[in-house]
Amino acid sequence: MIKHIVMWRLKDKAEGGTAAQNAAKMKTMLEALKDTIAVLKDIEVGIDILEASPPCTVILHSAVATPADLETYQMHPNHQACLAFIKKVVAERRVVDYRI
Repeated sequence: MIKHIVMWRLKDKAEGGTAAQNAAKMKTMLEALKDTIAVLKDIEVGIDILEASPPCTVILHSAVATPADLETYQMHPNHQACLAFIKKVVAERRVVDYRI
């Protein structure tokens, strides 16, 4: 199993929305991937971050079975559509992938 974790700090304002509005939009978009990308075993998106260092606005925790599935997920057109929006509203990004 491969775990894929991404943490984003959003811009205060972007694409006509506040950071909170864009975080909510990201959460909806990303969670919808569970129903459209077969290799995605689990996905969880958090926007009510209690404490993080460095600060972040949105956290994604997802799981796939293999490294090949991770690539399939990342290249899937629905994921790419999410990325097109996310890249416009993100100020900072951190990511880690690990095998369990």
